[in-house]
Amino acid sequence: MTPYRALILDLDGTLVDSNDAHARAWVHAFTDEGFSVSFAQVRPLIGMGGDQLVPRLTGVGPESEQYERLSEAWKDHFQRGELPTVRAQPGARKLVEELRRRGLDLIIGTSGDETVVEALLMRADVADLVPQRTTAPDVEDSKPAPDIVQAALKKLGRQPGEVLMLGDTAYDIDSAGKSGVDTVALRCGGAEDGRLAGAIKVYNDPLDLLVHLDDLALG
Repeated sequence: MTPYRALILDLDGTLVDSNDAHARAWVHAFTDEGFSVSFAQVRPLIGMGGDQLVPRLTGVGPESEQYERLSEAWKDHFQRGELPTVRAQPGARKLVEELRRRGLDLIIGTSGDETVVEALLMRADVADLVPQRTTAPDVEDSKPAPDIVQAALKKLGRQPGEVLMLGDTAYDIDSAGKSGVDTVALRCGGAEDGRLAGAIKVYNDPLDLLVHLDDLALG
């Protein structure tokens, strides 16, 4: 097996415990616009970007003014009401430090708003360790579309077989798979193992993965 020489690191749910917080912020944003959408409806879709999530729940397209209002309301509710509650997943910094020590190329793979991404990287305590990242301006469509992974591959200058995705949802696995990239999944984002079936390995959280790094072909 050719060793993996680079990792695309998902952020929400993977390095920070933010998935519930995002769902709550979306519920508030929908309420602001007069939609009755419950937490239970939103939560399974976290891991998608707003351009995928909002149309599925409301029928509002991403090119509309209402979508822009919803997106801004989500960002406001998340930054003001939810961000202070977000914490790093267990072992997040230690894992990234070890990946760097092993000489692997790292990039954050997300379609999130740049200011929100930077704030979450600070909450994860890895902002100084992973200078490369994809954010909203780098992609047209968010996960499960392949755009994020393809943008990350281009920035890394790597072939798909050299790169491993680290994520926490089926949307990470789908996005990576469409680009020919394998995924290691973490349960700490809240997904049940059945939803992570496409991953080559599943671990509890970054700390659990750190203990088992030698199970993977990294080099």
